[in-house]
Amino acid sequence: MNNSTRLKYILLLALALILFGAGLAAWVQTNGGTVAVRDVRFVGTNGTMMSALLYVPKTATAKTPAPGIVAIHGYINSRETQDGFAIEFARRGYVVLALDQTGHGYSAPPAFANGFGGPDGLRYLRTLDIVDKNNIGLEGHSMGGWASVIAAQTLTREYASLVLVGSSTGTFGGMTGTVTFPRNTAVIFSLYDEFSNLMWGAPIPRDIVKTKKLQTLFGTTEPVEVGKVYGSIEEGTARKLYMPPVTHPQAHISPEAIGNAIEWFQMTLKGGNNLPPSDQIWMWKEFGTFVAFIGLVLFFFPYGALLLRTNFFKSLAEPLPEFKGVKGIGWWIAALITVAIPVGSYFWAQYTTSDWVKPSSATSPVTFWPMIGTTPIWPQNITTGLMGWAVFNGLVSLILFTLWHFVINKKTGATAVNYGLTWAGKLEWGKIGKSLLLAIIIVTTGHLLLSLADWWLKVDFRLWVLALKPMSFMHFQIFLGYVIPFTFFFLTLSTVLHGQLRVNGSVGREMLINAVMLCIGFIALIVYQYIPFFGGGTLALFAFNAGEPLRTIIAFQFVPLLIIVALISTFFYHKTGKIYVGAFINSLFVTWYIVAGQATHFAL
Repeated sequence: MNNSTRLKYILLLALALILFGAGLAAWVQTNGGTVAVRDVRFVGTNGTMMSALLYVPKTATAKTPAPGIVAIHGYINSRETQDGFAIEFARRGYVVLALDQTGHGYSAPPAFANGFGGPDGLRYLRTLDIVDKNNIGLEGHSMGGWASVIAAQTLTREYASLVLVGSSTGTFGGMTGTVTFPRNTAVIFSLYDEFSNLMWGAPIPRDIVKTKKLQTLFGTTEPVEVGKVYGSIEEGTARKLYMPPVTHPQAHISPEAIGNAIEWFQMTLKGGNNLPPSDQIWMWKEFGTFVAFIGLVLFFFPYGALLLRTNFFKSLAEPLPEFKGVKGIGWWIAALITVAIPVGSYFWAQYTTSDWVKPSSATSPVTFWPMIGTTPIWPQNITTGLMGWAVFNGLVSLILFTLWHFVINKKTGATAVNYGLTWAGKLEWGKIGKSLLLAIIIVTTGHLLLSLADWWLKVDFRLWVLALKPMSFMHFQIFLGYVIPFTFFFLTLSTVLHGQLRVNGSVGREMLINAVMLCIGFIALIVYQYIPFFGGGTLALFAFNAGEPLRTIIAFQFVPLLIIVALISTFFYHKTGKIYVGAFINSLFVTWYIVAGQATHFAL
């Protein structure tokens, strides 16, 4: 089998993985065709365009209306994050509205506006004639729980029960729960929830049972008992605490947490069926979307390699330049620096960037959230912090690489050619532009494949916190503001990996070594954070900044993303002998990934 034939087979395999994974996910979320999943848009408060996925069981009709549930994700997530809950609720005969909070997913910004979108979601669900207006539940994870509580406070008689997952009854705005508000409330708070201090005022999660805030909600002065029903369902004062042994983000993929929510709604809502809470299939949807994600990433490699064989792009395919980077003990020292600096600067660089980047004009819809780290050009707080981290690391890497070159490596005759930067000592802007065009074609084709899956089957490509969504036009506008800084980072990173740290051997061996080098620091950071936490304490750096839990959870995504970055960069460096194609693909792909999945804090 020649190389071209092998590439075509790999391309077909990638497409087959995408089709199989997306098809399996769609089959599961429709429960084998018994539930219709619709992408809906509706106008909310102040003309805000809202987005949601509506799960409609075949048994729900205007003649036989079914109980309904509004399911709301947490901060920097989207409607698909609730798929485990939504799928299982719908399988039990409930009409489910999986809402995008304001400024999240495809709901219009700004984030946090209009009660996070919770009241608008409840109002919309009540307009549907297939929904039993007397049997509506609210379920929200993390900040989505706050959205649910605000909906309950705004529309006090228009819901029957509520489930808070990794959340609380009180926001920073001062609202809190009582023995009578909200109606029939279950609290599913994980035994290892990183946000216990934020939600209930207990630095250690298991201690929430002793907090006055939780005791007030449950109407007791004693520690709240896990699993005990307090109050009366008939009077609307029922309360129950569940504590599954998982973390805050793991509640999304916890059969126990999802089963707890099912049990509570079966107790407090009338209608639906009696399918046991333990009967769950949602995990096969997660498996399917992960297979599709793998297929999409795999697609980039043979597709790009085949494009490099076309007449237009074949001038980019050149042999590797002579390597004149570091070897021996020097390689290990440089590799250690490459591992340590990104992790060491992870929290500091993000917070510093957010402090430096101030909005020119904007007010936060809620008083507790400062509009730092956002401007009309960079309107996403978390993305701006990550951009600052990337630019800082790019600058540090560039400075260290330059010093190394002039102090040590120039003496051996090394030039920019050896680093994969120039052609015969010159920057050929035509080839750099062609490299950018090739990267744009590869990533745009990948975006088209994902968009087709989203349009046709109503699925994105994800596994747990790793989630890739199609960009809306608004996201694309935001993408343009962030892509240049991220491109600088990936160009610098590629120069270090291939100009300074290239290893001898096959491309597969080098891909593996680079993947380990880029991700191992973040694996170590996560382990360092969670060892004391799982031992019954707090996150290791919790006292440093109250925002550490959020960015610690975000760090989970760095592991698979940096592996992908290393594989793409190394593969295309070997195909072209230059850093540009791989760096451009990575900058486009990662910027797309981040922007499409983050909250937007400015109304564009």
